[in-house]
Amino acid sequence: MSDDKIINFDEKRPPVELRKYVQLGSVAVLLIGIVGIILSNLFIVEQGEYKVVRQFGEVVRVESEPGLKFKIPFIQSVSTLPKYQMIYDIPPAEINTRDKKRMLADHYALWRIEDPLRMISNVGSLQGAEAILGEQIFSAIRAELGQLEFDEIINEEENSRGDFNQQVKERVNSSLERQDLGIVLLDVRMKRTDLPKENEEAVYRRMISERESIAQDYLSQGDAEANRIRARTDQEVTEILAKAKADAEEIIGAGEAEAAEIYNESFGRDPEFYQLYRTLLSYEKTIGDQTVIVLPADSPYARILMGYTD
Repeated sequence: MSDDKIINFDEKRPPVELRKYVQLGSVAVLLIGIVGIILSNLFIVEQGEYKVVRQFGEVVRVESEPGLKFKIPFIQSVSTLPKYQMIYDIPPAEINTRDKKRMLADHYALWRIEDPLRMISNVGSLQGAEAILGEQIFSAIRAELGQLEFDEIINEEENSRGDFNQQVKERVNSSLERQDLGIVLLDVRMKRTDLPKENEEAVYRRMISERESIAQDYLSQGDAEANRIRARTDQEVTEILAKAKADAEEIIGAGEAEAAEIYNESFGRDPEFYQLYRTLLSYEKTIGDQTVIVLPADSPYARILMGYTD
């Protein structure tokens, strides 16, 4: 065999330094892959949430404490459920009251997950939990409102059965606990109540009648008060006029007495003038437009009337 057909593998082998770089690169890639796998399987539990860890679809644990957690790569998955309270807007429903009146009740509810494992096992999802919660609340509302009359529902102070919302809450929570659903109702409130179209007109007529009755009461009270004020004013006016009349009569009497005294003093000084004055007064009172007097022609009265003054 000739020397030119012999292959020297030592000459074809990479240098030692290159082999070291290749080995280091492989180790680095492996480490990066391991770190990537570890990081991709770390998860953070936030405040106000549950982390549900499943393995092949089955729940293996629930993380509720905040912090950094780890799951097994490739065979475990993580989902999130809210730990805080949630609002569920209940669709409006038609209810029959005890006095056979229909009304549309619109409510909302506050609820939360109390036990994620029980909730997942018996309900499955948030949508399923809300659906069951809505049915339970509607059933409780229908039962409670069915024992109340329409006026008691509209005016809570007239309700003889106590706090309606509290009764619905207790009824629903009792049912949820019996079914072991892992959820709890925190509160339920009525947003508004509407009437079916056919009942609105009758209710409006009754409201108008009640307002007219109240207005009439106010008018009657106002009229009574006005009459009392008028009577009191008339009495005060009568008293004032009576007092003024008495004062006037007293003043007139005093004036007439003083005048008589002056007349007496004056007439006493000249009796003939007094006689003339009295005669003239008699003329004023006895002689009118159609007065007929028959007197002797030689009487002093006739002479004066005829113009004889001597």
